[in-house]
Amino acid sequence: MNKVVKFGGSSLASAEQFKKVGAIIRADDERKFVVPSAPGKRSSDDTKVTDMLYACYELAEQGKDFTEQLQAIKDRYQEIIDGLELKLSLDKEFKGIEKNFKEKAGSDYAASRGEYLNGIIMAKYLGYEFVDAATVIRFKPDGEHDAELTNQLLRERLSGVKAAVIPGFYGAYEDGRVKTFSRGGSDITGSIVARAIKANVYENWTDVSGVLVADPRIIYKPEGVETITYRELRELAYMGFSVLHEDAIFPVRSEGIPINIRNTNAPDDNGTWIVESTCQKSKYVITGIAGKKGFCAVNIEKEMMNSEIGFGRKVLQAFEENEISFEHVPSGIDTMTVFVHQDEFMHKEQKVVSGIHRLADPDSIDIEADLALIAVVGRGMKSTRGTAGRIFSALAHANVNVKMIDQGSSELNIIIGVANADFETAIKAIYDIFVISQI
Repeated sequence: MNKVVKFGGSSLASAEQFKKVGAIIRADDERKFVVPSAPGKRSSDDTKVTDMLYACYELAEQGKDFTEQLQAIKDRYQEIIDGLELKLSLDKEFKGIEKNFKEKAGSDYAASRGEYLNGIIMAKYLGYEFVDAATVIRFKPDGEHDAELTNQLLRERLSGVKAAVIPGFYGAYEDGRVKTFSRGGSDITGSIVARAIKANVYENWTDVSGVLVADPRIIYKPEGVETITYRELRELAYMGFSVLHEDAIFPVRSEGIPINIRNTNAPDDNGTWIVESTCQKSKYVITGIAGKKGFCAVNIEKEMMNSEIGFGRKVLQAFEENEISFEHVPSGIDTMTVFVHQDEFMHKEQKVVSGIHRLADPDSIDIEADLALIAVVGRGMKSTRGTAGRIFSALAHANVNVKMIDQGSSELNIIIGVANADFETAIKAIYDIFVISQI
């Protein structure tokens, strides 16, 4: 039985944190495959190593001297090495980095060195084999991750390997050029490794004890979630939940491997289990609340819209022509509303409006700005009557005007549109009625 364990940047920010991670790994013989991130912030006013690397490479790209900045990065790693009392030198690696920076190897290469160097230290500290992610995680020429080739390469490379460290966040093209995932991509690497070795569990260690019902910046000490399904987490991640990279779900879902979100600073906490399906009922009707600000609604009206074949396609074509994606499209008999990101839309709004008139010939178009979307998600909603009514009641008591409500066919989530100014009030009201009051 093997476990893949991924540790985030805050878990590896210093030698002290490294020691906590080492103790966690050594406490369970099944934790044989480790995916480290780059060192994160040691304090609130500190800088992540990845950001230091980006800044350093920017100077190199401009042809400016970056010696001081690279030395600061080297010092960060040396501090960890000294704190762990390791006999390890990264001089060769830093000479290679300096050379490649001067040769303008690319910002992806620069950013990936944070995980690469931390992986070397972690492997030395644990006595595990080091496997460079660039040799086993492959990207296609168009930049898309090649999941099947990666799975094959990883299985072949790790076959017979008892324990290994594989740095997160990056891989490479066929020609060896380094390519990174989006920020937070170490989560994806951990999931990919878990799939390749058919792990029984993928443990993702961070600085929180699992998934919370709501954003702790809005709700004071929100309740934790014991078990959540892949689908629920996808819905919440799409609307801003950031405990796990949303793309990290796909590799393990195909193999039915559960993810366990754990806290490096509280290793005895059970954390949150992310699973394909479960018979366990959630503690509350809802599993989580998440949302984003900064949307606008384009309201289109036309008499007998419902009987005009192709009307919706014509309207959305105007957005497609201007390369604007939409979020939600609630509609009525004579009305259709398209929710879009305001910052994407505002500079092209008149082009879109004229496009809708040209393509769909509506009676009128009205634009409403400064809106927020809130997702209320939970597998318990499907078997509970009156969920939408309770949401409306809670928002009415909080004097929040609902601009839109849209329930998915799966009955797993309800999307609510409110004014930006009512965003926090709305989340507090929904949390109160489903978690605190449980009316």
